[in-house]
Amino acid sequence: MDEGDPQLSGGQAAFGAGIVEHGAATSVAPMRADEADGRVANRLRALPQIQRLLEHPEAVRLANASSRATVAAAFRTVLDRVRAEIRSGEVQTPAVADLVDRAEALIVADRLPGLRRAINATGVIVHTNLGRAPLATEALAAAAAAQGYCNREFDLEIGARGARAQSVEPLLCELTGAEAAAVVNNAAAAVLLGLSALAGGGEVIVSRGELVEIGGGFRIPDVIRQGGARLVEVGTTNKTRIEDYAAAITADTRVLLKVHQSNYRIVGFTEDTSLEALADLARARDLILMHDLGGGALIKLRGGERMHEPTVQDCLRAGADIVAFSGDKLMGGPQAGLLVGAAKAIAPLRRHPLMRALRLDKMSLAALEATLRLYRDPEMAIQRIPVLRMLAQTEAALNARARRLAQLLDGAADIEVESSQGYAGGGALPEQRLASWAVVLSHPEWTPDTLAAQLRRGRPGVVGRVGGDRLILDMLTVADEELIELAAAIRAALG
Repeated sequence: MDEGDPQLSGGQAAFGAGIVEHGAATSVAPMRADEADGRVANRLRALPQIQRLLEHPEAVRLANASSRATVAAAFRTVLDRVRAEIRSGEVQTPAVADLVDRAEALIVADRLPGLRRAINATGVIVHTNLGRAPLATEALAAAAAAQGYCNREFDLEIGARGARAQSVEPLLCELTGAEAAAVVNNAAAAVLLGLSALAGGGEVIVSRGELVEIGGGFRIPDVIRQGGARLVEVGTTNKTRIEDYAAAITADTRVLLKVHQSNYRIVGFTEDTSLEALADLARARDLILMHDLGGGALIKLRGGERMHEPTVQDCLRAGADIVAFSGDKLMGGPQAGLLVGAAKAIAPLRRHPLMRALRLDKMSLAALEATLRLYRDPEMAIQRIPVLRMLAQTEAALNARARRLAQLLDGAADIEVESSQGYAGGGALPEQRLASWAVVLSHPEWTPDTLAAQLRRGRPGVVGRVGGDRLILDMLTVADEELIELAAAIRAALG
């Protein structure tokens, strides 16, 4: 060996990964594969058996609080994960106390319900991922009352079977002026049922500019085909005239379908065909005009033209034979698909086999009825239905709420109060941003994503939005009565 070659010291020569010295510099020599495998095997053999883990005092406490079988199952899961981590070179053999801690974390996590309450600080009112519309107190009380036995399909007056939606459909007719109504479990189901019953085996004519896709891959062309009808596209993406519809009508045409552009808008060089014009054409050709309205507002939203959404009543007055809309978007009720319109259009839906498959459960029917009753007094509806109340908030009220939260958090974090912009959500008002105010959090050591994750894991979980290098908590979707709980959740996450 030449004098200038690097040499291993006696102690270092015993290890393939020993330090190689060359002058003042050091480096790590590569470990041979057999030595690496040996170390992994030694670490795996060093893992304790489940019996030994179960004898640990903390494990005994856990077993007394739940069961020995539960704790043993948790240890098996933990050991499987640790073995995988050791094989990948991520960890050495953990201490017994660490294994017990990991098992306890698994047990605690397993006890948490999968569906948990969250505070929505995103500024998106009808947030699909957070359960869409929060329910009015009256709706929650009605759903709770329906948990046990109730007269869901029983007429208490005559003592015989009654209609399932006997308390809801008359209310829908009263509020909208429709001749008849039907209720199913969501808006997509309402469109599917309507097209299956009214156009199955025939043709449905739709403008190319209205072949929409909304959340979850729900596409109008797919629904038409699933309903057993043939799609006939007319016009172009940006322009569809009444002459396009008229020219496409054949002996097989059953329905003219108009679809609300829920989550997008086509602007610029455009032309649309009004419901009134389509209604005249449908009557002249003895066809059904169906309108998929989407969000389904029952009253004019506060805010004038900037908050304009057609109401269900507007569509019926314009001549639609049947209007399909959502119960849990702008209407602010439980998940439901509602259909209102002419008796001749609703009757075939009641007889269709899908009606039973798509029916609404008793608790949702009870919550829906309670929500609809609030609409008898529009001012009461705005005060009591959370979606409508949030849409009607003033900037001054939102600013005051943000400053109140900032006071509650004084000293807990780096905080700023600033103007913000929220959204109606749920596919409604896609172009309209809602003026709001927010509390903005930053942390000297955490990224905004880390801070957001900490808040989501709390009880309740808090969901905000990340913007730039800060976490934004928008007050548009936070209620006054949630502020103290929200402040506590933030302090817990930071602590």
